[in-house]
Amino acid sequence: MPKKRLGPITLLTLFVLLVISATLGDAREITDMAGRKVMLPDSIRKVYAPSAYGSYIMYSIDQSLLAGLIFPFKEEEKKYFRKETQDLPVIGSLFGQRQTGSVDLLVKAKPDLIILWATKKSALGEKAEESLKKLSLPYVYAVAETIDDYPDVYLFLGRLLGREERTETLAGYSRKTLSEARAVMSRIPANRGLKIYYAEGADGLSTECDDSIHAELLKLAGDGNVHHCRAANHIGMDKLSLEQVKLYDPDVIVAQEKVFFEKVFKVPAWRSVKAVRERRVYLIPRIPFNWFDRPPSFMRILGLRWLMNSLYPDEYRIDIVKEAREFYKLFLDVDVRDEEMRNIIYP
Repeated sequence: MPKKRLGPITLLTLFVLLVISATLGDAREITDMAGRKVMLPDSIRKVYAPSAYGSYIMYSIDQSLLAGLIFPFKEEEKKYFRKETQDLPVIGSLFGQRQTGSVDLLVKAKPDLIILWATKKSALGEKAEESLKKLSLPYVYAVAETIDDYPDVYLFLGRLLGREERTETLAGYSRKTLSEARAVMSRIPANRGLKIYYAEGADGLSTECDDSIHAELLKLAGDGNVHHCRAANHIGMDKLSLEQVKLYDPDVIVAQEKVFFEKVFKVPAWRSVKAVRERRVYLIPRIPFNWFDRPPSFMRILGLRWLMNSLYPDEYRIDIVKEAREFYKLFLDVDVRDEEMRNIIYP
């Protein structure tokens, strides 16, 4: 009996079934932190995060997964990152108000996945989604409304990227830091709480509302921010007069800019402020990234330890140099000598 030959429709059907079978075999469905169901490749070799939040947290998880950089490294930052990371293309920020990126470079980098960052589940990037759909690039959302969400972000990204053991360690350290800070603050009487002014800008006369993400560490360290208001936008940087700062008369000033820190003790007009008179002005460390803000990154976990130790050294007793060296080793896989770390903390 002659063998039946497969017709063109049968062959096409078989081909489609084989493709679907292969695709499903190499794919998996996940639920991202925005609650979206997403089909992803089973093996993710390269990712890109087109925002500072997502890009920086990826440095701490696995630099080898990065398809490109959000910003070029400054010269003083380079030594804290692998040579192959430094050599990655600078793709830039692709969405939002400060769009500086190159879609051509993104396509050329061929990431398997895009990690979008949202500060709220209700504030997703519709324009970003439209662009990524046109490029046929799969994307997921990591959502962090506050620093308390960072442990969950680490765990989510660990499951997503097959780095569970690594991210469980980083999440555990983060959770422990947050818990210890709250435990110390619960033991400090309310009448011993400090009034704190967050000085931004070269003149020290920009600041943040007490509900701003940019001043979140102050909330955790006793909620002592003297500037009580509702943040009008995500940018912040409220302008004040020196007269207003004098009225606030803070016990402590946390300074963002070195130029302000170096001159504040020399300017007669600032000497009537209690924090200046008592020399309780602290310059925020910023190598390789800011420990406090701008951008608010995973470095704030260490920044919280630094801040608590600066504000309440008798209650929060740690060797901040030793602690910072251990943090750099754990989160950035880099060894920093004692003297070098002292220069980072006390520039």
